[in-house]
Amino acid sequence: MTSPPQISATMPARCVIMGRVTEVEESYAREVGVPPIVLYPLMLCTTLVDLLVVLCGALLRVRMPTARRPLKSLRKGPEYMVTPIWVRNADDSLVELEVHGHLNRSAVIRNDRIRTIARRQKGDLPLLAGTIENLTTSRMLRPRRATLMTHLGLGLVLQAMLGAVLLVLIGTAFVLGNR
Repeated sequence: MTSPPQISATMPARCVIMGRVTEVEESYAREVGVPPIVLYPLMLCTTLVDLLVVLCGALLRVRMPTARRPLKSLRKGPEYMVTPIWVRNADDSLVELEVHGHLNRSAVIRNDRIRTIARRQKGDLPLLAGTIENLTTSRMLRPRRATLMTHLGLGLVLQAMLGAVLLVLIGTAFVLGNR
């Protein structure tokens, strides 16, 4: 396909797209950056716990391992797959959809009839497909994209929560000690 058709300003935020797939393009990876307002407080709290662990290790003369990822890799954010799909709608117009998340090559192929609820994205990106119902194969496709939680990991978030509790306890002791 050459250039995507322009989405009119009167296009609703959500719309039902039903039609025949004309082309499924190659998937590519797209990154989402982690906002600094989330990352830096999280790193501050985890660093507090790391310092406490290093202090306990020094007192016990035992080396404590850490599994910390560098800040640069955390700031880069999660990466998810984007698959562009071109659909010929019922009114014979071409609509470009984006599917976010892993989509099997045989899940949607050319000439399959599909139905999905698509929504607009920010900027001039194509419509984002929600759950895709493949009417030809009678399959429901629910691709899931990576989230901030899956990128950071449960261990880092739990460590940050422990650090936040420690920070609150230290702050409370400081305030009560200065009375």
